Amino acid sequence: MAERDRLRDMLDVVMASVEDPTCDGAELAHRAYLSRYHFDRLVAAAVGEPTGAFRRRLLMERAAYRLRDGASVTDVAFDAGYGSPEAFTRAFRRSYGRVPSALRGDPGARVRLPAPNGIHFCPPGALRLPADSGETTMDVTTTLLAHDNWLVGEILDRAARLPDETLDRPITMSVDALDAGGSMRDLLHTLVSTKERWTAAVAGDRPPGGDPLGSELPAEARTVDALRRRYDSAGPAFLALANRIRERGEEGVTFIDATCTPPQTFSYGGMIAHVLNFSAYRRTLAVAALREYGIDDLGFGDPARYDG
Repeated sequence: MAERDRLRDMLDVVMASVEDPTCDGAELAHRAYLSRYHFDRLVAAAVGEPTGAFRRRLLMERAAYRLRDGASVTDVAFDAGYGSPEAFTRAFRRSYGRVPSALRGDPGARVRLPAPNGIHFCPPGALRLPADSGETTMDVTTTLLAHDNWLVGEILDRAARLPDETLDRPITMSVDALDAGGSMRDLLHTLVSTKERWTAAVAGDRPPGGDPLGSELPAEARTVDALRRRYDSAGPAFLALANRIRERGEEGVTFIDATCTPPQTFSYGGMIAHVLNFSAYRRTLAVAALREYGIDDLGFGDPARYDG
């Protein structure tokens, strides 16, 4: 696990540098707090590609995605760190066997280049890493059960530090924890935007509003009717995504989401478990609030009573 975490740390450095094409090998090593010699050796040993070739391939895949979305060849060339469109065109043709303009506006164009490690750029700013070859397929239910068993034990251990007076005191807690906001509307928005955000992150898109929490969305996107419409899209989309991941046995596949600050590493299975865990918390708050407001036909939202 320590070796895997170190690889992810180094990949975070490389990924962040893709947004800074002027960054050279010495600067990469400096950002990783390593000498250039040791950084290059570690990256090459971990990914099977020299650091420079690995980074150039990611930059080229990023350029191909931008071209596919309709960006101009000139803009993409300079953004990828080339001194002229002509130099970029020559490098692009060597990699893809076609000129850059052939990809413009072609959503079906091949973007991923051959790689010895299965690591590829995933827009808007992430890497997709294969699961460890020796790793058994992650099962989300098993993960959630193990997490529940572990966390309850950890809570009990920490509760042992509290005096009896505190243990017996009624709990008062605001719903604004975990970015849920302080109102029922905020809570509902977070339930919807969480699934929008993660579906977009895996697909390589920007979430609605441009930020992970959807905090820049206008007020009209937060009416109950608007939230219902958003969820009619976001709910089935996330469910379909999770089912595809499970059907393909890709729960252990890892991606680096560079839209986070700083970039974060997640497995697909861990991402699904994360969404289910915090959605359960927020759903419970929302159901409890409805009961308080006199709407109690959902009971306590018990999944044992759900018949899909």
